[in-house]
Amino acid sequence: MSLPAHRFADYRSAYLDLYDKVKTEGQKEKASILEDVDFELELIHRDVINVQYILTLLTKLYGADEAEGVRLRKLILDTVAGDTELRSKKKLIEKFIEQNLPQAKSEAEIPDCFEDFWEKERLAAFEQLCKEEQLDAEKLKKVIDRYVYTGEKPLPDPDIIQLINRPLKLSERGPTRTRVLGKVVDFVTTFIQGIAA
Repeated sequence: MSLPAHRFADYRSAYLDLYDKVKTEGQKEKASILEDVDFELELIHRDVINVQYILTLLTKLYGADEAEGVRLRKLILDTVAGDTELRSKKKLIEKFIEQNLPQAKSEAEIPDCFEDFWEKERLAAFEQLCKEEQLDAEKLKKVIDRYVYTGEKPLPDPDIIQLINRPLKLSERGPTRTRVLGKVVDFVTTFIQGIAA
């Protein structure tokens, strides 16, 4: 007996939400038994889901009638939420569906519209990160490029600390490095990883 695709996506999404919660809480609480729990996301059977697949669904959504549109929208968002690589992109894909998809003049324009939307959102997020944390944009770009190329996270010291354009008190150095590193990793995960079609 097999589960319908939407039920499987719901279960997978709930599992990934639990995984994120335990991972986050595990980082806050040093001595937690939950750290011993090893979540093996690869054990979940899943089809290959990438941006190209999502673009195909978006193209179908564009031409769909109202009832089919509701079904396809739910399928797209459930699929994205249930995929470990794409779940960080869910809010952006939802924003694209609501604001940009109706503006497309034809199905053929959707990939280009999506790419333009993504680039605009990426640049806005990059600028916001630089402004919020007072980071050197050129140095940040180099750190991100190296991270994407090598696949190795930047080091808190010297990679992250050299990005900060403001003097830090000794007590601020550790928490600031950790926070900025987390934001850089989140930026790459959301806007760069898994986007190349």
